[in-house]
Amino acid sequence: MAAAVIPMTETGKTPQTVPSAILFDLDNTLVDLVHSKKEACRAIVREAGTGEADVLFSYFLREIHGFEDPRNILDFLSDHGILSRKTGEECGRIYEEVKIRCTWPFDGVAELLERLQEQGIALAIVTDANQENARKRLEKTGISGFFDCLVTPESAGSRKPSPEPFLHALAALRISAKEGLAVGDSPRRDIAPARAIGLTTVYAAYGDRFSAMRQEENPADHTIHRPLDLLDLIFGPEPARG
Repeated sequence: MAAAVIPMTETGKTPQTVPSAILFDLDNTLVDLVHSKKEACRAIVREAGTGEADVLFSYFLREIHGFEDPRNILDFLSDHGILSRKTGEECGRIYEEVKIRCTWPFDGVAELLERLQEQGIALAIVTDANQENARKRLEKTGISGFFDCLVTPESAGSRKPSPEPFLHALAALRISAKEGLAVGDSPRRDIAPARAIGLTTVYAAYGDRFSAMRQEENPADHTIHRPLDLLDLIFGPEPARG
């Protein structure tokens, strides 16, 4: 495959050649997990008959249990005076059912992955989702077949922002960091560790709902505002593609 030049972006970093591999974050980079979780929270509030969905969602943003842990639901119910084990179990079941039912890829993701695969670029996922959740989301969204490698905390032995998951993916793909590109929505958990080991980084701004709350500096080499922008970044504007 002939090398193409990545054009200058708003970050003003130096262009580079087409990467041999791209390491994608999964949640809120390829699939819209925030949307699916909020839908699940609405269903739980309806079932419980109390509280507000946005308040329940905020429980998942705490660092007590983590963003995926169903114990956040039990805390919410308890704080609203609901201590029934049966209700807690039913709300947990509803949460998982609605979350996966409402999980969709962002617009353009399938087209993006198809084009990258056609160009012979190896594709990997580096995610903090556990293996079961990651596989469920990939299968539900129909994009599992595009990836050569799936790195989860179980396989890497650590979570981001440790660089180990990225190193694990590079080893599995048998490439060096300078040959790869990392794409993610979190400056702290995706961009910083990937850049620290020498990967060129792309910040998926469209998926980062919490950037204003965190007020983190964006250290990425490039920024995209929709998934298909990555094609322009790698291959140049559409008229020049081919």
